[in-house]
Amino acid sequence: MLRLLGEQHHGYGLLHLLLKGVRMKSLMLLWRQVLNELGTWCRTSTDRDYKTAAMRVEEEGWSFMTITLPAFCKDFERSLEVGCVNPDLFSAFRKRGGLPLFLGGFLDRIFDRSTGVLLHKPDTDSIFAVRQLTLMFGKMFLPCTDARVETAVKGYVKCEQEVLENDKILHDSDALRAFGRVSSLLFRDVLSQIDGDIYEGTVLPKHGPGATADRLRGNAKYDQREWPRRLEDIFPFGDYAIPNWRHGHLLDLVELLEPGQERPVRVITVPKTLKTPRIIAIEPTAMQYMQQALMEKFVQYLETDSTVSGMIGFTDQVPNQDLAREGSLNRELATLDLSEASDRVSNLHVLEMLRNFPWLSQAVQATRSEKADVPGHGIISLSKFASMGSALCFPMEAMVFMTVIFLGIEHTLSRQLTRKDVESLSSQVRVYGDDIIVPVDFVPSVYAYLELFGFKVNSSKSFSVGKFRESCGKEYFDGVDVSITRVRRVFPSTRADVEETVSLVSLRNQLYLAGLWRSAFWVDNILEQLLVHFPYVEPTSPVLGRISYLGLEQSSKIHPHTHAPLVRGYVVRSLPPISTISGEGALLKWFLKRGSEPFADPNHLERQGRPEAVGIKLRWASPF
Repeated sequence: MLRLLGEQHHGYGLLHLLLKGVRMKSLMLLWRQVLNELGTWCRTSTDRDYKTAAMRVEEEGWSFMTITLPAFCKDFERSLEVGCVNPDLFSAFRKRGGLPLFLGGFLDRIFDRSTGVLLHKPDTDSIFAVRQLTLMFGKMFLPCTDARVETAVKGYVKCEQEVLENDKILHDSDALRAFGRVSSLLFRDVLSQIDGDIYEGTVLPKHGPGATADRLRGNAKYDQREWPRRLEDIFPFGDYAIPNWRHGHLLDLVELLEPGQERPVRVITVPKTLKTPRIIAIEPTAMQYMQQALMEKFVQYLETDSTVSGMIGFTDQVPNQDLAREGSLNRELATLDLSEASDRVSNLHVLEMLRNFPWLSQAVQATRSEKADVPGHGIISLSKFASMGSALCFPMEAMVFMTVIFLGIEHTLSRQLTRKDVESLSSQVRVYGDDIIVPVDFVPSVYAYLELFGFKVNSSKSFSVGKFRESCGKEYFDGVDVSITRVRRVFPSTRADVEETVSLVSLRNQLYLAGLWRSAFWVDNILEQLLVHFPYVEPTSPVLGRISYLGLEQSSKIHPHTHAPLVRGYVVRSLPPISTISGEGALLKWFLKRGSEPFADPNHLERQGRPEAVGIKLRWASPF
């Protein structure tokens, strides 16, 4: 039983490990069900595939499903990209001819077994099947071992050193000056607008819902009593953190922190995959508060600007997904992915981009944390602009990436870009975070300039040659959607495992919508034992229910006032923690509210913040 778990974690009791082992076996049964259904789709036998997987899990632990199989898929996707299976791929699996024996029935419908060459018309159902079966458990919310966490943290520190070294190369170089020129060409209108807003004092801060380095939560953030001196110089506490000057006495309670006294960001790890965790940095309350003000302006102006709005996005991933599909069809657009993207954006890049916009540059630097508290390494100075966790991380990295992309395009064209050139490419270039789409003709020079500016292109997730493309959670082969459904959590053992129950309902519905109906009905059998009432509902319903193309079941109850149909089912219930607020803090919160509608929660001054626990309650609710 313990071998099924693979790598063990310190502090887990034997009962917990045994319980988890039972849940992992349930996941293997689900994998077998999906395997059999996909075998039926593709008219191939899958008995040996399950025996192989079960044996490997018994020998290697759950890491076979969460690490080894996703690595199999990387080799598979690389083979789709280059058009053949190279001999050095799939090294962890036995082969016959040019292909692995594992999932061989599907692979035979995609590649020629004797040569390993991609078939002229590979079966897209089989491509979907291989991806679904190998990536299904690749991103479960499970903790990594201490050793893997330590390795990830060391990588964070090493990345910081590499950013510093690259800064020394770029400093005062022709490439950096060209970067400033191209960024001005792309973003000068946007940056000028924000620069003016800061000068006129029209930016409006806000608090985010997450944790902060000074551990203020909920309504306590509106009564913050720390303010960095750097922030005071551009965003005075009296103008931005108290309701109005009638409450000026609050200034006597504020501690202005000199640069040497500032709180560093708190670096933590959160689950991403069993292979490596995700590293984020928790910002101090004051920094996050004003970062949100600037971020709102960046998003507003970038998504409405006449020059770049079609090429950069923050709120809608669909344009990236549509271009990825187009690229898989005509092979004229490439999808690129970057490794450690956020952590490799240097503050030097940002300084050069904002050099001609003094108010904005000062504001961005004032809201940027300069030090980080890294577990096992103490407090280190930062050369990167910001890690994930800063509200400005996403917009700044997107603008930097787009600038470097157009530097690569300019190099290929062998002349300086004009606005007309930029506008002509507005339907072919797109950046959403580190998901990048560019015309295939410019890929070599874009690669070269990304590396020149210190970024690492993730070659295993970048595609420009074959018919496979992926961007923003969607994958396509020759225009066919081959996106997969992922399992995020282990199965619940009781209804009290709320997060696992909600996740399993979501998984059931995703399997159904993907056409894996038999697998969805198999999950139904498990859910029906957990949930006494499990009705058919629409995706927008608050009820934990099942989606069906056959429509809803007849309602047995009507709402007494609206006469709308109701169904009996379980609804997720969460209660924000108790969070008091002062009178001045409550007034500030009202002044910072967006829109004319009242607060959604009438008790927001008594309870605020992310719920510490969630539950599910049986009641009557709308199926729509």
